[in-house]
Amino acid sequence: MNKKSLVSLLKNQNYILLQIGIFISRTGSFMQDVAVNWQIYQLTKSPLSLGIVGLAKFLPILILSMVSGIAADVFNRKKIIFLVQFFSIINSLILAFLTITGKITPTLIYILVGLEAGFASFETPARQSMLPNLVKKEDFPFAVNINNLLYSSTNFIGPAISGFIIAFWGVKSIYLINSVSFFAVIIVLLLMKPILKTLEKKPELNLRSIMEGIKFVFSTPLILSSMMIDFVATFFASASTLMPIFAVDILKVGPKGLGFLYAAPSIGAILAGIIFPFINRIKNKGKLLIFSVCFYGLNTILFALSRNFYLSLFFIALSGSGDLMSSVIRNVIRQLNTPDYIRGRMTAVSMVFYIGGPQLGETEAGFAAYLMGTPLSVVFGGIATIIATIYIAVKTPQLLNYREN
Repeated sequence: MNKKSLVSLLKNQNYILLQIGIFISRTGSFMQDVAVNWQIYQLTKSPLSLGIVGLAKFLPILILSMVSGIAADVFNRKKIIFLVQFFSIINSLILAFLTITGKITPTLIYILVGLEAGFASFETPARQSMLPNLVKKEDFPFAVNINNLLYSSTNFIGPAISGFIIAFWGVKSIYLINSVSFFAVIIVLLLMKPILKTLEKKPELNLRSIMEGIKFVFSTPLILSSMMIDFVATFFASASTLMPIFAVDILKVGPKGLGFLYAAPSIGAILAGIIFPFINRIKNKGKLLIFSVCFYGLNTILFALSRNFYLSLFFIALSGSGDLMSSVIRNVIRQLNTPDYIRGRMTAVSMVFYIGGPQLGETEAGFAAYLMGTPLSVVFGGIATIIATIYIAVKTPQLLNYREN
């Protein structure tokens, strides 16, 4: 473990405050993700409807990502995050109100989920591009690992709690809890000290600046290939939207079991995050990245083939550990190989891949499950992930041979 970086981060007030706020808010958001999928499946009993949830999340990101990227480079990133929290509170309260009054419909859920994704498309570039300005360069890889470890913790806590809350108090309670969780980020933003950008040149809010961000990504094979691997892994092997079907029809464990199925990948990710500082000593990060994604795909296949609840939890947890390791490496590669003046736009392009991948993957999973059955569709996704990852690695030697300085 890098004790020097750990001590440095613990002394970094802005970093600690931001992590606390994001941890609370993200826990609520993951709770809401489970509630939305559960409510949609209860209303429709259709895997196609679950797939549309992913599409509803992806389209706003695709449409708004380039605007949100240049916004993160031009405007105050803290203020962007602040405004996003405010609108997200309203969005969750509307979901709660419609559920309580019995006026909720799948269409209204799709619209509100899409609005929340649109808000997130502005928050993500602002928050991620702010991190290199929060911590020292030598502490950055360790900070990214801590961020991913905390992310995995919220992805464990949120779904695990939500399963029980849904069982006893219904989905309306989840929406109310999530609306309150956003206040945590608002409070810590008010407590944080000003954060200065380190811009080599000041970008302008115009189409030319947007195209500059796109051109940078597509002319940098190392960054582009890491994004492509991110996309194919989350597109093909994403089984999260189908978890209600596994819980109800395949493993027959109900809403409580659903919470554990959603949380299991995060347990694996947390364990991987704990040991990652030791694995991080491997200098050839490119090969480690490829191995991690293939490991993720393999365990997704084994999860789909299992009919034992505890064995399913084991395999999906292992998939989470592979995802955590690859996520840390991908993020470090992108952020440290991108100048600050264009980092927001790079993150926005990246967001289309790493957020769009899972959301489109949910749509693909829903349609594939409808056509070939749920387990077979997940098996197909895991196999496709492994094949596509190896192909990208072979075609991009800059990534395969990438070594940490």
